[in-house]
Amino acid sequence: MPPSIDELIDTNHPVRTISQIIEGLDIDPLLKKYKGGGTSSYHPRMLLKVVVYAYISNVYSSRKMEEACRSNIHFMWLAAMQYPDHNTLNRFRSTRLQDVLRTVFKQVVLLLADEGLLSLKEIYTDGTKIESAANRYTFVWAKSIQTNKAKIAKQLDELWQYGQKVAAEELDVPEPPDFSGIDAEKVKATVERIDAALQDKPDVSKKIKAKLRYAKKNWPAALKKYAQQEQTLAGRNSYSKTDPDATFMRMKEDHMENGQLKPGYNVQVSSSNQYVVDYTVHPNPTDTTTLIPHLEQIKSDYGTLPEELTADAGYGSEQNYKHLEQCGIAAYVKYGSFDRDQNEAIRAKQSFSQDKLYYNEEQDYFICPMGQRMENAGTITQKTSTGFEQTITRYRNRSCEGCPLRGVCHKARGTRTLEVNRNLLRHRQRAHELLVSERGIYHRKKRPIDTEPVFGNIKSNHGFRRFLLRGTKKVEVEVGLLSLAQNLRKKAA
Repeated sequence: MPPSIDELIDTNHPVRTISQIIEGLDIDPLLKKYKGGGTSSYHPRMLLKVVVYAYISNVYSSRKMEEACRSNIHFMWLAAMQYPDHNTLNRFRSTRLQDVLRTVFKQVVLLLADEGLLSLKEIYTDGTKIESAANRYTFVWAKSIQTNKAKIAKQLDELWQYGQKVAAEELDVPEPPDFSGIDAEKVKATVERIDAALQDKPDVSKKIKAKLRYAKKNWPAALKKYAQQEQTLAGRNSYSKTDPDATFMRMKEDHMENGQLKPGYNVQVSSSNQYVVDYTVHPNPTDTTTLIPHLEQIKSDYGTLPEELTADAGYGSEQNYKHLEQCGIAAYVKYGSFDRDQNEAIRAKQSFSQDKLYYNEEQDYFICPMGQRMENAGTITQKTSTGFEQTITRYRNRSCEGCPLRGVCHKARGTRTLEVNRNLLRHRQRAHELLVSERGIYHRKKRPIDTEPVFGNIKSNHGFRRFLLRGTKKVEVEVGLLSLAQNLRKKAA
């Protein structure tokens, strides 16, 4: 008699550990995705085992998963000699796992935490950009839309001005129209009004008539398209036509070294002992604006926030520092100039920087390098791209004319002006105290060997450099599978 497949798999093989862990998970949310009735289907737990083990084994294509279920003894054992086709596997991954994979992932993380393999109290956060499955050359730029709208507004104004010269009575209005905020309806009504006013005028230029015909036919449709594109952009600077959720970003994997932008997603991961604690997917390329929603996701998943968070200078903004302080999280987060401030050689070259100027706190003024007072010139409030308000106090010299130090003190044309954000300075001072403490040095040393190996393992060791699915929700499923694979792979090892 031929041996059974179970006899062919070593008792200590990782596939047994993975099967045992998934067998013990609560998958009720996944089971509710199935309505029941009809023909018999493959059990969701079996499909989950196959898909997760596929990501552990660097098998990302649904067709290769199907092939593995027919030829690889480990997949055959997990599938209990069933042969799901690639459509079933892909539908399960892209549709069934939406909104429920995170529940499965959370159970695994809590299981690892109970075993003492990771900590939810001390986390390390970082991000990486992974390319979308979208076409690399079908893009829409926000700046291009604004430029085209401005051109239409300018040409519409020229047509109006021409119409007033030729048909002043027909186009007589109490106030001149404002074309700064144009839309399809406004342009259509204005063009029709100009066309009607010039209809019976014999001396109208043929070029103007041709432009009016073109405007009536094309401009309203173009503006409707621009409005839809701006709605899709949702504040971003670009998106891909074949994956509207993806934004064009600069990737580190630039083999041509020409700074080419590619459609992708910003994947944020919090880790502990190289285990993934949580993950989020963002369309914006900078890490600065991702920290707060990432922490909100952690709070939503586990009902609590970490006590300590360590991150690099990409997260060191006033808004992030304030949020971490309000949440009671010890923020071992660098600010932009932290590493330069630790270098004495660089510090020695910055003889006239703001932090080296004398400040009189009682009378609220700075002293410039030549001994002149830099008086308080008022306070302004400015908003960041996220809508966060910053309060800036300006200090200005009376005159820098004839100063022998002007060339090395500052490069401004007029007098030197200091812009001081006191709240940010306070947060930076607190961050500096934490970072140079014994605990801070420990976290700074550990951060590069905690989160970055997770990305290196996924992208370099296991060859995942481009998503296979499109859309934020489906991409989140893939990131969840990658994170789950990372944790189970490390656990099994």
